[in-house]
Amino acid sequence: MTIRGLHHAQITVPKGAEEKARRFYCDLLGLMEIPKPNTLSDRGGFWLRLSNADLHVGTEDGLDRNRTKAHLAYEVEDLSRWRLRLEEAGVPIVESVPIPGFDRFELRDPFGNRLELIEQKNRK
Repeated sequence: MTIRGLHHAQITVPKGAEEKARRFYCDLLGLMEIPKPNTLSDRGGFWLRLSNADLHVGTEDGLDRNRTKAHLAYEVEDLSRWRLRLEEAGVPIVESVPIPGFDRFELRDPFGNRLELIEQKNRK
């Protein structure tokens, strides 16, 4: 009996905010939207494909997403270019506590969900 990997993670955005979320996750971050199964299509939200797992963006009201430390960490290439791209888009960057072997920083999406971008040092 073995856990083989991560199939998907889910975040939420306020109900009715899907288009704004698509602009952030698809247009700015470059994630690819994939079809949701018909059995789930009436629930709102949308699904995204990453290289090795999916991200499900659901809808949920009544939360203060800015108050949680819960987050997803996206492994990236060229962290400095990501920083520049996000800063140019007006996204505030928060410096992360250093950890050996990695460079990283944090940000919040337009809805308060916490994200971390992380790159292994000397991987190039």
